[in-house]
Amino acid sequence: MKTILLLALTSTTSVALINGPTKVDVEKSTIKWHAAKVTGEHHGTVELKDATLTFDDGKLMGGNFVVDMTTIANKDLEGNWKDKLEGHLKSDDFFGVKDHPTASFEITEVKDMGSDKYKITGDMTIKGQTHPLSFDATVKNNTASATLEIDRTKYNVRYGSDKFFDNLGDKTIYDEFQLEISLKY
Repeated sequence: MKTILLLALTSTTSVALINGPTKVDVEKSTIKWHAAKVTGEHHGTVELKDATLTFDDGKLMGGNFVVDMTTIANKDLEGNWKDKLEGHLKSDDFFGVKDHPTASFEITEVKDMGSDKYKITGDMTIKGQTHPLSFDATVKNNTASATLEIDRTKYNVRYGSDKFFDNLGDKTIYDEFQLEISLKY
């Protein structure tokens, strides 16, 4: 249940301060991904399945989100090439969505940096592997936004990684990918 407190700024203006767990609107929220390789890059989206943010007097204190990995979609290709890439990303070479249909992030620590900025630390779980992850976030206007840099090899996503395979040359896929997250609440 969401509790809202009102703080009077003037006799005619007020600001709502959010307290407690607050459900994120998964329909209005977005997660965009970006990955690169020696010879190019790809980008797309994945859908949010569930998310909650916890506030105390309007300040972010914690939360979590769950991603529906079965919805991974490519946005820079069309037709057969798009279908092939999406199928490959869903395969065991990458995210193995048949056995791991969701990925998640659980906030374990929040540091208020002032001016709507936060340092977020938590546990990211992808493909059944959990590792700590830290990133900067902005929380304002009922939106929490951040860009996460993730090393896929920590989560047993090794396909095309030069950490594990020799002589890949221009077939090398970089280990880091980005998620650009915008959570609307």
